[in-house]
Amino acid sequence: MLSMPYAAVNSFESIIADYAGAKYGVAVDSCCNALFLCSYYMKVKQVTLPKFTYPGVASAVIHAGGKLKFEDVEWQGQYQLNPYPIIDSALRFRRGMYIKGTLYCLSFHAKKHLNIGRGGMILCDSEAAYKWFRKARFDGRSEIPLADDKITMAGWNMYLTPEQASRGLMLFDTLKNKDLDDMEWRAQNYPDLSKIKAYK
Repeated sequence: MLSMPYAAVNSFESIIADYAGAKYGVAVDSCCNALFLCSYYMKVKQVTLPKFTYPGVASAVIHAGGKLKFEDVEWQGQYQLNPYPIIDSALRFRRGMYIKGTLYCLSFHAKKHLNIGRGGMILCDSEAAYKWFRKARFDGRSEIPLADDKITMAGWNMYLTPEQASRGLMLFDTLKNKDLDDMEWRAQNYPDLSKIKAYK
């Protein structure tokens, strides 16, 4: 019975992945946590970020065990966490946006196109990564009753709730036929993270 409420989450993941051109989608509670899970999964060492970006991205890398390097580059909509195939696409949401071979992270924050209020998603084309992310975001659990579950990993409490997924499905229905572009925020709207002591 536990899997029944999660039908909304599964539908939301499938619909967004198809829209983006990805094979798989794994919904989580924020884009920053999506980036953390991807960084942890990739076992990041040193990650190069644009020095003007959202602070949560830098924090995600640090908490995943990575070290930061910053570069002064202009970006719009999305950028890569170099040299890893992790894409921060918090400000881009458009048909066919997925980049093959990447772990592509979306944001459903209240100020984004698909404004659920809070939420994110990891798009990928790796079945192994997909299976890992699904367990990692749900305390290492499967979507079956806890008494029947065989937990094999220590995960995190980062899942998107069925209620949020249902809202996402309704909102997406109003957006899917629109010609969406990048959000108006650009690199210059963010603080210079290279000057912040916490990220050195």
